[in-house]
Amino acid sequence: MNVDDVGFAAGSVWQFLKQNGPASVSKVTESVEGGRTLVLMALGWLAREGKVEFYPEGRAQFVRLRE
Repeated sequence: MNVDDVGFAAGSVWQFLKQNGPASVSKVTESVEGGRTLVLMALGWLAREGKVEFYPEGRAQFVRLRE
């Protein structure tokens, strides 16, 4: 795994959220290919760029695209 893999996964996560709207982090890791670790790194990448935000909903952690 390298930085290009994380960047590609970040694009996949962004597309998933754009098409499906807010989702639990668990749902994102299950739905986007690459494995849990890679998808979590991709979420961190997007968060660092200010493209997503996280929020709690019940006992789950959710993520959505920032407007």
